[in-house]
Amino acid sequence: MRLHRLEVEAFGPYCAREVVDFDVLGADGLFLLHGETGAGKTTLLDAIAFALFGVVPGVRNEAKRLRCDLAGPDQVTEVSLELTVQGHRLKIVRNPEYQRPKRRGEGTTTQQAKVSLSWVGTAPAGLPPEGLIRIEEVARTVERLLGMTAAQFFQVVLLPQGEFARFLRSDTAEREKLLERLFGTERFADVERWFTDLRAERGRELQERQGQVRELLARYAQEAQQDPPETDVAEWVDSVLAAAKDRVAQVTAEEERARSAAERADVRLQEERAGAEKIRRVRTAHLRLVEITEQAPQRAEWAAEVAAARRAAGVAVEADLLDRRLAELAEAEQAEKARGARLREFGTRATGDLKERAAAAREEAGAVAELVAEAEQQQLDTMRRDDRKLAAVTAQQQVEQLSTELAAIPARLAKLRAEALEAAEAEAKLDGARAKVDELRAFARDAAELPEAQAKVQRGEAKLREVVDAHQEARQRRLDLRERRLDGMAAELAAALPDGAPCPVCGSAEHPAPANRDVELVDPAEERAAEEAEQAADAVRQRVVVALEEAKARLAALAERLGERTAESIAAELAEARAAVAALDRKAAAKANLSRQVVLLERDLEAWTERLRRAEQAATEAATDVRALEERLAERERRLVAGRGEFADVGARREHLLGLAEALEAVAEARTAVAGARERVAEQRALVEAAVEAKGFPSLKKARAAMLPDEQIEKLEQGIAEAEAAAAGARALLAQPDLFGISPDDVADVGRAADEAQLARARADSAYAALRVATAQHEELTRLAGLLRGALAGLAPAEAEFAELKALAEVVNGRGQNSRKMSLRSYVLAARLEEVAVAATHRLRTMSQGRYSFVHSDAAGARGTRGGLGLDVLDDYSGTIRPAKTLSGGESFLASLSLALGLADVVAGETGGALLDTLFVDEGFGTLDAETLDVVMNILDELRAGGRVVGLVSHVEELRQRIPTRLRVRKSRTGSRLEVRAG
Repeated sequence: MRLHRLEVEAFGPYCAREVVDFDVLGADGLFLLHGETGAGKTTLLDAIAFALFGVVPGVRNEAKRLRCDLAGPDQVTEVSLELTVQGHRLKIVRNPEYQRPKRRGEGTTTQQAKVSLSWVGTAPAGLPPEGLIRIEEVARTVERLLGMTAAQFFQVVLLPQGEFARFLRSDTAEREKLLERLFGTERFADVERWFTDLRAERGRELQERQGQVRELLARYAQEAQQDPPETDVAEWVDSVLAAAKDRVAQVTAEEERARSAAERADVRLQEERAGAEKIRRVRTAHLRLVEITEQAPQRAEWAAEVAAARRAAGVAVEADLLDRRLAELAEAEQAEKARGARLREFGTRATGDLKERAAAAREEAGAVAELVAEAEQQQLDTMRRDDRKLAAVTAQQQVEQLSTELAAIPARLAKLRAEALEAAEAEAKLDGARAKVDELRAFARDAAELPEAQAKVQRGEAKLREVVDAHQEARQRRLDLRERRLDGMAAELAAALPDGAPCPVCGSAEHPAPANRDVELVDPAEERAAEEAEQAADAVRQRVVVALEEAKARLAALAERLGERTAESIAAELAEARAAVAALDRKAAAKANLSRQVVLLERDLEAWTERLRRAEQAATEAATDVRALEERLAERERRLVAGRGEFADVGARREHLLGLAEALEAVAEARTAVAGARERVAEQRALVEAAVEAKGFPSLKKARAAMLPDEQIEKLEQGIAEAEAAAAGARALLAQPDLFGISPDDVADVGRAADEAQLARARADSAYAALRVATAQHEELTRLAGLLRGALAGLAPAEAEFAELKALAEVVNGRGQNSRKMSLRSYVLAARLEEVAVAATHRLRTMSQGRYSFVHSDAAGARGTRGGLGLDVLDDYSGTIRPAKTLSGGESFLASLSLALGLADVVAGETGGALLDTLFVDEGFGTLDAETLDVVMNILDELRAGGRVVGLVSHVEELRQRIPTRLRVRKSRTGSRLEVRAG
């Protein structure tokens, strides 16, 4: 990959369009990028990253502030990059999302992000020759051509020395995160998770199988009412099944005999009940006929009332209409009185031609309307005069305020600049502080969860003891009920033995010692409930056992992660780290705002002088307007006083005249309405009198008395019809053939037959219940035996498979028999880190004049933590291996630069990406002495061999003399500028 041309406009500190020609800068293969602090050196590297990937490195991408604060409203923020990748030259033009002023109205609108990729020459195979404009398509194409992601590009092309210095001193976890991002080992992490998930899944399945076997064995023993043996379970199952089968055959014979006796008793009972029902029907029919005969006079009165109501219905319509006409007349007379009262409020009476008087009042109101418009204008002018007076006072206050603020500007500028510098330093330290807080927060969560996990284990153990006792109590209750049930069966048989009848068990006709009949019998439902309670208690016991095992496993995992740390020590460290982050965050958050305030304050210095001049001019103009308005107001006031008369103003007089006209017209209309209502009442009264006479009533009062509601008429007619239908039904019932010869006085003996049938059914139910119990027990034992044999057959292979899977998963995840405590992902990353150490050692030995070499260690960490990513240095002077943290500042820079260059070579080879013809090295040279700087420059000369271009970003003055080709960034109030000096 080789860069050719970069153009930026309204991007970062660059307001105008700036161009960087890398072909000119890279003619020697080495150039220097330098300038003042904050001028925008790093922004050029951000522009390259943004053009390629749409993001910038580090925390600057989180701020989302890429647009220049000095850009004009119509200026477009844009970055253009031309480069060659894998023999194809392309140009990428990208615009970020930002807020710009609306072209119409006030406020801002969002300018959406855009990108375009075009080819300078022929396009690669499989890509459209016209280029690409969709953001996601451009992103995929750039990553495919470069062979690396944005994170890898930031590490291997834009070499950030600060990050590699932190990489040298970091622990295994932090180093693992960076290497994962660079080498893309997510697939190995997926393998680790797959093994972990599979082990958990197989573990749950094995626990389910074991629990199933325990549950089936407990249920079989419970159903057999025996304790299971330790060995020879199959023989015990067969013997239990055989005994249950014999019991079923014995109880079946007893049930058949009891059922036959109950059927005969039921037949006799049904015959007695049929006779009793016929007698009841005959008695009911006779009583109904007597009742209907006694109610005949009342039904005759109902018929007369219905006939009179039918005739009165013809008069009701006309009478109701007459009532409505009378109501309308009363309403019209009331309205006339109300409108007359309204007219008297205006001080006049309803005499003469009311409509002519109303017309005269309206004509007079029209004459006053012209003065109403002048009164409204008088109010507007008064308000305008007050506004102009207020404007004059405001302008004078603004003059005084501007003068005071102008005097305080120099001190404010100095303070803001000092605060901006402090905020920039805090922002540089913020990432490291936040990483430490995240690590301590994770430990704090584990420490906080530890007491609850311990308490959960204790509660689980106590709960297990409680549910075991409950299960034993439920089982004992079921056994007691079963014993009482068996004793009660003998008493049931003894109760059914009449003297002289053969015994159903032994066949003897003599019964010398029958069982005690006073024994309390056990209800089969009570016994079934006891069995269900025992099963439920056993299920609860199994669930508590599983939950206790899970709680113990969780407690062990927490203790392993925390090691020797305590909640108090973690809390103290976390509080200290949070306080440091909060302090740095508060300072860093103000950086952008402080820089913007400095620029704005400098702009306002010139603007306030102009505002002072405009304020003085505004005060003079306002005073002139006030004098002119006061003259016009005085002249108009004289005309308005003459026109309003005795009223408060001309508007009130006009409203009075209009109200009087409306009141006169309303009274006239009300009088006309009353006259019409009286005529309609007279007409309707004549129609009502004619209808009363036609229906045969002497008066309207009599007709109204005969009227009945429709519901009452229907109810009377229905009562008459129902009585006639009931009489016909009773006579038809007595004429049925099956009731011939039956008298209402006959009696049927149903009670005795019911007692005999109930006793026979009780004996049959007892026998049937015994049969169901025996049959259900045999069937359940047969089913459980099959399930138990199948569960036992599959348990042993599952246990062996899980043991093998568990051992393999622990090895893959760095536990168990894995002596180095290295997970699969760590093992792969360790191999990559070893390659990086070999590549970096070649340059480090040259830079340190043979003293230092990188040494990779795959040993386990302290207290059994994961290893494999150790990186130390071998000091050839002493022959000892020591941590990289012990290197001095200059030595750390050499090690970081060597590590960055070595990592760039390994990543490029690993990803199969494009040849990296352009590299940027950012800062760190100020820590080197002259001799070491010579060595580093020789290494950089080696980098540019073969056509490679290396750009150095540094403040070091000596580099300006060593490197003739330089790109300088100059900052100013109008935005940063670029200057190119070619060697």
